[in-house]
Amino acid sequence: MSHQAPSAGGASAPHDDSGRSREAQRATWVSVAVNVVLTVCQIAVGLFAHAQSLVADGMHTLSDLLGDFMVMYASRHGANPADERHPYGHGRYETAASMVLGLVLAGVGAGFLLTAAARLQDLDALPELHPAALWMALVTLAGKEGLFRYMLAVAQRLRSPLLVANAWHARADAASSLVVAVGIGGSLAGYRFLEPLAAALVGFMILRMGAMLAYEALRELIDTGVDPADVAKIRDTLGATAGVLDVHELRTRRMAHRVLVDAHVRVDPRISVSEGHRIAEIARARVRAGHPEVLDVLVHVDSEEDLVDTGGRSLPGRAALVAELAGILGADVPQAAPAVLHYLGNRVEAEVYLPFEWCADRVRLEALRHRVEQQVAGSSHWRCIELLGRFAP
Repeated sequence: MSHQAPSAGGASAPHDDSGRSREAQRATWVSVAVNVVLTVCQIAVGLFAHAQSLVADGMHTLSDLLGDFMVMYASRHGANPADERHPYGHGRYETAASMVLGLVLAGVGAGFLLTAAARLQDLDALPELHPAALWMALVTLAGKEGLFRYMLAVAQRLRSPLLVANAWHARADAASSLVVAVGIGGSLAGYRFLEPLAAALVGFMILRMGAMLAYEALRELIDTGVDPADVAKIRDTLGATAGVLDVHELRTRRMAHRVLVDAHVRVDPRISVSEGHRIAEIARARVRAGHPEVLDVLVHVDSEEDLVDTGGRSLPGRAALVAELAGILGADVPQAAPAVLHYLGNRVEAEVYLPFEWCADRVRLEALRHRVEQQVAGSSHWRCIELLGRFAP
């Protein structure tokens, strides 16, 4: 089995957490500045113009600020290196923040729906709107759409689900501002029901977006695997490694923008442990080099397909088998090196190394081979015991 805990020193350029965190923080501060200005203006103009939908949209923009601060907190702590208590790093901070942000959006959307339903029940009580509300809605629409395009570009460059969530939060605001602008315009034209109806549509859009974000975060928290196409590419990379006969039990899970992989690879059952370890290390390095999103790979080396229980776990251990070998060989047979045991299926194969000069007596060697064959034939666990000559060290 080959495994190494991730470390900052061994990370390649795509895993530069400090630079990624700084760029995420910079994009988030831009979002904060835009949202502060829009929130103040929307609420002030909405109160002046008697446009409750604009005030509600301003409160929605205020929720963006909460999301922005969540992003900054999660980005700062998520960039912390791995430690003893968090051997895989702190990327789950981003996942948790995405979950909270999605729930906040869902709550805001549900509030819009309830408020709009109440206002639709009593249209005659709604005050007259001032045209300034329409202009403010249009300015908000332009600001939110521009913010969305900027933040989405940064999020895609950094491959950050949390920044993508925050960008789409800005797009949800832009869509809601568009609906609010249409509703206010229609209300000014004499269709008074359009403004509360617009608020209801905004509430539905925000509720749906929040539910989707929370659902995606939940999928990551319960270790949902990556897309099948990506899994197939990782499998191909492992399988193309020299010495790997096949790949099975390949599992993946996400942690923020990273992917964790563990896999079982089958190798020739008669190679040494050190060679099997080397094959695993090469396979691990190939996956990390060919798939920048992969943070770490755990490679388990198998001598045979282990998905089917062959009963090999019930075979005797090394100590018992070595003691039995000593009895089969006899006290007069010296060994030049420890026996090599191969557990294959539900049987054991042994390679016994004898001193080369001892094997020079062919009569004695053939007698020993005959005795060994008789013992193997009546055994429930031996498949074969091979006698090999070797120069003593």
